[in-house]
Amino acid sequence: MLREEIAAYMQKNTIRCPINNTFQIIGKKFTVLILRNMIYLNQIRFNKLLNSIEGINAKTLSIRLKEMEKDGLIRRKIYNESPIRIEYEMTEKGMALEPILQQMSAFSMKYFPKEIFKNGKPRTYDEVYGYEKN
Repeated sequence: MLREEIAAYMQKNTIRCPINNTFQIIGKKFTVLILRNMIYLNQIRFNKLLNSIEGINAKTLSIRLKEMEKDGLIRRKIYNESPIRIEYEMTEKGMALEPILQQMSAFSMKYFPKEIFKNGKPRTYDEVYGYEKN
């Protein structure tokens, strides 16, 4: 399809731009960092997330986790223990965002290496992480 045909199709058949819709879901402050820590660092507990995301406070983290749960990106698991233990896990829908995070990382490593790497030299995703995730 030509760009004009795509634009015409989108105007005729959509309610909202799909890129904007995704941004509305993951574009709030700290949401991408929460996803990053849950996907790549396997952080599933509130305090672990709170202590590892620079600048976030407990209230904001709580709000973001509730939003992410409402959007179906994560699932909240409550363990009936004393004290009660709560963990969060990624859903299939949430894990579908992993390639977006990878592309965001690859973009910055290639086009903004001075802001990422101490020596300022660009790198590929594979060079940094040792493999390509598919």
